[in-house]
Amino acid sequence: MKKLYRSRTNKIFGGVAGGFAEYFDLDPVIMRLFFFGLVFSGAFLLAYIAAWIFVPLAPEGKENGI
Repeated sequence: MKKLYRSRTNKIFGGVAGGFAEYFDLDPVIMRLFFFGLVFSGAFLLAYIAAWIFVPLAPEGKENGI
């Protein structure tokens, strides 16, 4: 079973976009572009910060519980 973790390897700001990209099996660049597009929506920044706080960092040597 896959779990959502912040990425240790694909990170720029906390690994949130990289973690979502690994969870959904997407390229991290595509997820970052998607997140950048959401920046212009009102609550995105708060949601990103909340994900940064509440989504755990991937365990050492393991990416997204795989």
